[in-house]
Amino acid sequence: MSYNRDEYGWKNGLQPNQEEFNEKTRLQQPVKLQPSWEENNLPEDELNFKSLTMDEANLQLNTPPDRYNLVYLTFLVHGIGVLMPWNMFITAIDYFLKYKLHESYIGFAFPHAPNFMQYLTFSSQVPGLLFNWMNIFVQMGGDLNSRIVWSIGIEVVVFIVTVILAMSDTTAIPYGFFWITMICVIILNMANGIYQNTIYGMAAKLPGKYTGAVILGSNISGTFTSVVSILSSLITSNVRMAAIYYFITALFVLLICFDTYFALPLNKLYRHYELKEKKNLETQKRIAKGIKERPPYLYILKKSFPQLLNVFLVFFVTLSVFPSIHSSIKPSDENFFISEKFYTSITCFITFNVFAMIGSWLPSYVIWPGPKFLWIPVSLRLLYIPFYLLCNYQVEGVNRILPVLVTNDWVYWVVAVTMGVTSGYFSSLGMMYTPRLVEEKYASIAGMFAGASLITGIFCGILMSFLWPWVIGHVGN
Repeated sequence: MSYNRDEYGWKNGLQPNQEEFNEKTRLQQPVKLQPSWEENNLPEDELNFKSLTMDEANLQLNTPPDRYNLVYLTFLVHGIGVLMPWNMFITAIDYFLKYKLHESYIGFAFPHAPNFMQYLTFSSQVPGLLFNWMNIFVQMGGDLNSRIVWSIGIEVVVFIVTVILAMSDTTAIPYGFFWITMICVIILNMANGIYQNTIYGMAAKLPGKYTGAVILGSNISGTFTSVVSILSSLITSNVRMAAIYYFITALFVLLICFDTYFALPLNKLYRHYELKEKKNLETQKRIAKGIKERPPYLYILKKSFPQLLNVFLVFFVTLSVFPSIHSSIKPSDENFFISEKFYTSITCFITFNVFAMIGSWLPSYVIWPGPKFLWIPVSLRLLYIPFYLLCNYQVEGVNRILPVLVTNDWVYWVVAVTMGVTSGYFSSLGMMYTPRLVEEKYASIAGMFAGASLITGIFCGILMSFLWPWVIGHVGN
C-alpha cells in the first residue's frame, strides 16, 4: 500500500505524524471478529475459563445427571471394599482357631490361640487408626488419586499372600504362620486406613448422598462377608478349600474396586465436581498470590467437631456391643422358635448387618433430625450398652454375678433390630453432615476427619468391649 507524500508533508522534509499514520493504516485493514470473552480478562467466576476446554467449561457450569446411578454405585462398591479386610479376617476366625492353629492340625496346644482375637484386633485397628489420622496431615503417596491406587494395590498383594498361606501346609511352622498372618494384617490395615480415609475425602466433593453410599456399602460389607462365609462352607466341607474360596472372593472385590476407581473420572458428574474443586483451589492460590498455604486444620476441626463427635459415638456404642456382647447372648426361653444352634447367627449377625444396611439406605429418602439436633438420638444410643449387659450375656469361664433382667427373647431381638437401624442411619447422617459444616474448598479435609472419627470410634469401642466380661463377673449382688 502506498501513501501520498504531499498528504503527510514529506515534500517539506518533515516526518509523518506517527499516530495519525497508524490510525489511518488500522482503518484501511479488514475487520476481524475476536473471541473477546477469552481476551477481555473477565472475572474468573463469570466467563474466564482460559485454562479449560469448551467441554470442561460447560461441565463446570452445568451439573450433569448421574446416569444409571453409576457414581453412586461406584462409591457403594468402595464402601464394601473399605471394610472388607476387617470383616474377612474376623469372620474367618474358625479357619484360624479350628484349623490352622488347632491342636489336631499342629499337634500341640498353641499358646496364643486363646488370645487370638485380641492379637487380631490390635493388629487390625492400631495401624488403621494411626494411618487414618496421618493421612489427613501428611501427604502420603501424593494426592488422593495416587493414595487410592497404592492402598488398593497393597491390599490385593496381601490377600494374595493370605491365599497362598491357606493353600500351603503350615503344620511345621505354626509360629511362623501366626506372625506372618499378624504382619499381613498390620500391612493390610495400614493401607486400608489410607484407603478408607481417602474414599471419604473423595465422596465429600460430591453431594451428601454419595458419602451415604460409602456408609451403606460399609454396612453391606458385613452382610456380604457373612453370606460368602456360609456359601464357601456349603460349597465344600474342606475347611482349607472353604478359606481359599473365601479369601479369593475378597481379592475379587478389591480388584473390582480398583477397576471402578479408574472408571470414575470418565463419568461427567464426577468430573463436574472435580472441576469445581479445581476452580476453588485455583482461586485460593490466586488470592494467596502464589504463597503455599497449609489448610486450616484447627479451624476445620472446630467447625466440624459436633458431627465428628456424633460419628465417633455411633461407632463407639456399636462396636462396644457388636459383636462382643451381642454374639455371646444366649436364649432365655428354651421354647423360642429359633433353635440355639442358629440363635446367634440370626439374632446377632444377620439381624445387625441387614438392619444396619437398611439404616444406611434410609437417608436417601428421609433425613431427620438436622445437624443441630443429631446429638440427641446419638447420645441416647449409649443406653444400648447397659441394656445388652442385662440380657442373658454369658462368657465362657466367667461366673456371672450381674443379674439377668431382660429375659424375653422377643424384647432382646426387637432392640437388636433398632440398634442395627440406628447404627446405619445416624452414622450416615453424621458422615453426610460433616463436610457441609465447612466451606466447599475444605469439604474433602472435613470428610477425611469424619473417616478418622469413624475408625477412632471403632477402635475405642473394641477396647471397651474387653471390659464387659469383668463387669458381669464383678458387678452385682
